[in-house]
Amino acid sequence: MRRFSDLTEQQILALAISNEEEDSRIYRGFAEGLRAQFPASAKIFDEMADEEVSHRTALFDLYRQKFGDYLPLIRRQDVKGFVAAKPLWLMQPLNLDEVRKYAANMEYEAARFYRKASETSRDASIRELLIRLADAEDQHEDVAERLGREILTPGARAKEDETARRMFLLQYVQPGLAGLMDGSVSTLAPLFAAAFATHNTWETFLVGMAASVGAGISMGFAEALSDDGSLTGRGTPWIRGTVCGLMTTLGGIGHTLPFLIPHFMVATAVAIAVVIVELAVISYIRYRYMDTPFLQAAFQVVVGGVLVFAAGIFIGSA
Repeated sequence: MRRFSDLTEQQILALAISNEEEDSRIYRGFAEGLRAQFPASAKIFDEMADEEVSHRTALFDLYRQKFGDYLPLIRRQDVKGFVAAKPLWLMQPLNLDEVRKYAANMEYEAARFYRKASETSRDASIRELLIRLADAEDQHEDVAERLGREILTPGARAKEDETARRMFLLQYVQPGLAGLMDGSVSTLAPLFAAAFATHNTWETFLVGMAASVGAGISMGFAEALSDDGSLTGRGTPWIRGTVCGLMTTLGGIGHTLPFLIPHFMVATAVAIAVVIVELAVISYIRYRYMDTPFLQAAFQVVVGGVLVFAAGIFIGSA
């Protein structure tokens, strides 16, 4: 990597051209990634991409006047000082808030680059253009706000907020809730059957851990393979599978850990208390995010949990 201070004016202009071209493609990628779910925000990024193209054209016209047609390939990763950023524009689906923050950081970095470059330039016309571009990058936030006022009307913004909420529910809350319910309820029977059959806390703990991890793996794969999200909008399969699998395991481990307590009756009482808390949390999540009345959610969850719990005790005591 080269130090920025070691670059010639020709190399600085070539780097600026490369940066503008890359930024325009990033904004275009944002627009394409957001277009289906957030069309108003996508239009804003289309406008910003067009502006980056105009910057690139101005830079290249000046470059040709000063140095001819040959343009050396110099990129951000070739020069020290630029912050390495994850390729957010390649991720699907895009998170609207993350995209806006990412774009703001891009503009801040671009403005600093142009100001630093203008300080090192001895050519008046190059320095003038770099300062002008630095001012333009500083004003991009204002441009985005202006475009937001023109394009993101209150109705459009409310629609996008509702879309973002729905996507969050489909991609995280729904698979997480399904996993938590399965882990909390389905592991009750083997755990308490082992507890009342053996009256041994360590063996019960091992059974609970095996049931929790096994259920997590099974639910994770089942969720990931259920659909690829292309039609349902439920997001990347491996993310949903990971969320579902982890929450399933967590739901089972919660009432398994108390059996690390050596005293059987104390461990059982604590485990039952944890189960009650788990069922209450599941009921609240269904009430908060799934628009299910709390009493109805609690009744459905508690009845299912009690039946599985009773089956475990009955089988273990047989």
